[in-house]
Amino acid sequence: MAEAAGVSRSAVSRAFTPGAYLDADKKERVLAAAFKLGYRPNALAASLQGARTNLVGVVSGKRSNPYDGEWIVRLVAELNAADKWPIVLGGNGADTEQDVFSVLHYPLDALIVRGGSVGPAVIENCSKLNIPVILSGRVLEAPRIDCVYTGNHRGTELATDMLLKKGRRKFAFIGGPAGWNSAQERQTGVSDRLVQEGLDLLAVRNADYSFEGGAEAIASILAETEIDALVCGNDAMAMGALSYLRHQTDLDVPEDVSVVGFDDIAMAAWPDFDLTTVRNPQDATVFEILRLLESRLSNPDKPGEISRLEPELVLRSTH
Repeated sequence: MAEAAGVSRSAVSRAFTPGAYLDADKKERVLAAAFKLGYRPNALAASLQGARTNLVGVVSGKRSNPYDGEWIVRLVAELNAADKWPIVLGGNGADTEQDVFSVLHYPLDALIVRGGSVGPAVIENCSKLNIPVILSGRVLEAPRIDCVYTGNHRGTELATDMLLKKGRRKFAFIGGPAGWNSAQERQTGVSDRLVQEGLDLLAVRNADYSFEGGAEAIASILAETEIDALVCGNDAMAMGALSYLRHQTDLDVPEDVSVVGFDDIAMAAWPDFDLTTVRNPQDATVFEILRLLESRLSNPDKPGEISRLEPELVLRSTH
């Protein structure tokens, strides 16, 4: 390749290294020779010399949650725009962790993880391999770990306060998988605000962040309890509950029961749902992930950083 372009090997390397200086004439000759020969730089070989590969692992979380689908599309687009090449892994549980262990054989510049998708063993292995980790939607204080998350507790507290001011007193909550930090934080945001008014949550159900899970959960709640307010841990479950209330009961939303979700996915604004919800700011989250990534790559040994984003109540017609 260097011989064909009439330059040194180091000049070829600089021609394909973003930000590296190379005389314009030499760079043009290198790129012309590369096009003629069908040459492309080998990221794996570059990693052996300590260079960045621009490969970034992305673990996308629960596909049953539409927010995660929207998040991964936006994140991949922004990573590509920043000349990063994501290796995307999806799924849940042991299969996801095994996939992550497999991808750690590649020379990743970093691993981005959505929510509670992987356990401590993955984080420990990344630490041993000196692969930085960025957590989205979850906080973990550890070396070379950076985190960005939305105030879950504050978000559902805002929703509960709004419903209390409307006169609601009989609250139920549908949360995500038991044991997930985000699910617990969103539930306590409701219960803590109710305690301030001398009230308790009348019913709590855990589901899987899916539309079907929300419908099944509200059916179970109504079989045992009369409610006038329902706060849900994400929009998909809220929409499932809303659909059940509208089509399987005589209750009117919002006259008899208020329904509030969490995330503000695109479907929440559709006329068929028009869901009042708490915005989990996706644009700001992705921006922070990219900022944390660049900051970590520029300074690998800096202390871990935690970035907290503020939720916002989005009022539509279901409250």
